[in-house]
Amino acid sequence: VKSSHILLLLLLFLACFNSSLPYVLKNCTILYQENPSADICLDCAKRKIETVPKDIPKDVVSLKLNNNWLQKINKDDFLGMSKLRTLDLTVNQITDVDQGSFIDLIFLKTLRMGNNKLNYLINNMFQGLSNLTVLLLNNNGIQFIDSRAFQSLINLETLDIGNNRLQQITDIQPILQLPRIRTLGLKCSGFSSFNTRDLQLGLPSNLKELDISGDYLKVFSLTKPIFPYLHRVEFTMCLYYKDLQWDIPEKELLKNISHLYLERPILSDEGITKVLESLDSLRHLRLNALKMRVYEGLLFTVCKIPTLRKLDLFNSNINNLAVQISLCSQLTELDMRKSDIGELPLGSLQSMKQLQSLNMSGNQLIKVPDDIKNLSFLKILNLNYNYILDLTCYDFWNTSLLAELYLKNNRISYVVGCALENLENLKILDLSFNSLTTFDNDLVLPNLEVLKINRNEIGFLKMIDFIDFQSLKELDVATCFWEMLTQKAFDKLNNVENITISHDIFELKHLEKLTIRLNPHESLNRLQSTSSRDIIYLESMKSLTMICNFFFSALDMKEVLWTMRYLENFTAVRFTSQVSGTDIFQFNPHLKSVAFTEGNLSDLDAEIFLPIPNLQSLDLSASNISSLDFLMQANLSALKYLKLTENKLLWINETVFKDFPSLTYLDLDKNPFTCDCSNAGFIQWVKNNKQTQVVNAHRYKCSFPSDKQGSLLLEFDIHSCRDDGSFFCFISSSCLVVLTLLTCFIYNFLRWHLTYTFHLFLAYLYDSRREKKGGPRRFDAFVSYNVHDENWVYKEMLPVLEGEQGWRLCLHHRDFQPGKPIIENITDAIYSSRKTICVISQNYLQSEWCSREIQMASYRLFDEKKDVLILLFLEDIPSRYLSPCYHIRKLVKKHTYLSWPQAAQHPEVFWQNVQRALKTGDTPTENTDLLNGPRQC
Repeated sequence: VKSSHILLLLLLFLACFNSSLPYVLKNCTILYQENPSADICLDCAKRKIETVPKDIPKDVVSLKLNNNWLQKINKDDFLGMSKLRTLDLTVNQITDVDQGSFIDLIFLKTLRMGNNKLNYLINNMFQGLSNLTVLLLNNNGIQFIDSRAFQSLINLETLDIGNNRLQQITDIQPILQLPRIRTLGLKCSGFSSFNTRDLQLGLPSNLKELDISGDYLKVFSLTKPIFPYLHRVEFTMCLYYKDLQWDIPEKELLKNISHLYLERPILSDEGITKVLESLDSLRHLRLNALKMRVYEGLLFTVCKIPTLRKLDLFNSNINNLAVQISLCSQLTELDMRKSDIGELPLGSLQSMKQLQSLNMSGNQLIKVPDDIKNLSFLKILNLNYNYILDLTCYDFWNTSLLAELYLKNNRISYVVGCALENLENLKILDLSFNSLTTFDNDLVLPNLEVLKINRNEIGFLKMIDFIDFQSLKELDVATCFWEMLTQKAFDKLNNVENITISHDIFELKHLEKLTIRLNPHESLNRLQSTSSRDIIYLESMKSLTMICNFFFSALDMKEVLWTMRYLENFTAVRFTSQVSGTDIFQFNPHLKSVAFTEGNLSDLDAEIFLPIPNLQSLDLSASNISSLDFLMQANLSALKYLKLTENKLLWINETVFKDFPSLTYLDLDKNPFTCDCSNAGFIQWVKNNKQTQVVNAHRYKCSFPSDKQGSLLLEFDIHSCRDDGSFFCFISSSCLVVLTLLTCFIYNFLRWHLTYTFHLFLAYLYDSRREKKGGPRRFDAFVSYNVHDENWVYKEMLPVLEGEQGWRLCLHHRDFQPGKPIIENITDAIYSSRKTICVISQNYLQSEWCSREIQMASYRLFDEKKDVLILLFLEDIPSRYLSPCYHIRKLVKKHTYLSWPQAAQHPEVFWQNVQRALKTGDTPTENTDLLNGPRQC
């Protein structure tokens, strides 16, 4: 019975109350995830938020609050967000963080708080962040760090505290003592010196990478072995030039430094030379923006470092000193981008027999440097953004190991086959954004995987035989104009996975991703000019993007799609055809994502979606759509993502979305909504639905009527629309249903409890009246019994108690006042007697009036705190029969009771015990000895 009580109460509670929050956030967007069980990632960036929103889901994993107006982090802002892994608070106005604000973020890994206004890091500011590994506090203005500010960060590995106002190196001493610290950023700090003599560390630091600089930094001194694992040091200049003094007397202190990065002239020529001569393990040296003409002898020093393998000289203006590079014969990687090199003198690279990577992008080269052809170990060559005019047969004569060649954005107009004929290992070739007018069909590049010749001036590609491009996986020839090609043209390209072309599609059995740009200058019938059975066979296609710059019919598109049986993603940009009555996706049942954007689909109907019932994502942005009625017949029960931004939707019928049980992401931004009762249902649905996130709904603005223009849609008062009585009927019917449920529940489970309470209340009123009257007791005891036990009362009880012992008893058959309500007779009898004797049997337990009599007597017992009850059991009653009569069971456990069956052999003892009970006073005794009777009830 009790379990039924609980279950029914729970159902009533759930029916009347729902504690879940609406799935619409005022200031944030839950990023769409294909997997509904995926981690929740929340984007609240760039929303002009002044305080952390209160409606953030507690199970969020990634939270972006950057670029807002936050001024303070309060203690309860992130309460309960124990699953949070990444928190971005950069570019705000945070000045204070309450202690314990991050205490619940026990699994946070990355915390970004750069570009704020923190001045102090207080004690235990990061309490609770025991699993934090990355902390960014750069660009704040921090002047003071409490010695215990970082004590909770036992797993911190990376800390950027640069661009602050720290004055003393001792401020970072607690940081260096963190057990797992690896990378420390101190760029543009206020230190005047970095001297290890000022640090008092119990154990050597685990620091491996140090980035340090400052306008006031004059000395960098390592005199104690407190950084035994340090391997990368970076020095950069902030605003003003300072001649930094390098003070490291023992080379042993720098034995592990393998990476040194120097940006701008922070050291003098002599200073840099001194530094380089003290490093015996240097492998990577970066000299960025040093204006190398000032450091005439520096390259001689650099090239003498025997361990050096990678040298970066970008932005360093080395045109006049390029020949000195030849001394660095040990290099494997050389970066000279943006260094004003107009011509690399002959012999500059000739000695670099081990060079594998060369970057000379962003210079002023007009031809491929002559030394390139002698770099037999070269694998990567980047010559992007130069002024190279052509490629000769000798440019790459001996670079047979070259795997990546980048020639983007030059002035190359022609590529002869002999220029690349020795590049048998070439995998990537980028010739995009040049002046190519044709492409040689004699190229032999068997291992080429990526070819980009887009954004050129190629008039047409005529019958190119790609038989030697068998490894090609990605091809970009967009904006090149093609002459009609046959199936044979791409007959051997079975490994191609991604193509970007202008129009024609070929038999590529392994092609998975294709982008087609349809240019307005081409023939409108290009795709139809040859039988689709001959040129279209793309059975592995999974992703297709078509960028249409002119009218392209839906039937033409169907011809393109018919062989793509396993297509999953389709995108059409600027598609302006009428698609009503067409079935363009008839042969694409596996489509999961469809996008029609920047086109005209004003006549769109549901028929085109019927063949793709498994569609999960639909984007119809900027497509001139004015109604969503077509969605009601689309049968898209699996749809999760729906985007309809920048259309012409004035009003929306919320019943449309009832056909999408899986919809979790809905974006309707930038539509000209109407603020009137036609959108009342939609507004109510946005606020109350618990499944679909309506992205940025609180920022939707109204365009009509004119007096509401610019106001927010969700602020429209929908209560004014409820004048038809429907809402009142809903409330009335709901109340009636709830009342009916409560009535049924009370009648079935609480009827006797309420009856008992009612009689107790009557007894209380009667007791109050009796107290006022203060009348004497007329009887020694009131006898409560069932009519079936009347024979025992008259033959056994009365002769003894009244005849022999002289007690005056009250019996309802004899002493109740005729004509008076029976409940009043019972109450008068109980309160007119000193005691109440209950003759308990099976019949007694089943009697309604007997139950009321013992209830009244129980109330008097509890109210007056007097021992007024005597229980006589005529039968041996098992405890299971007493369980429903919980008030009797409770009384049996604490008060005197007697058993007639157990006194059958000695009835005189039984009556002596009754006499003894009648003689006792009224003071209750919790530990009254049981005279006899059942041991368990």
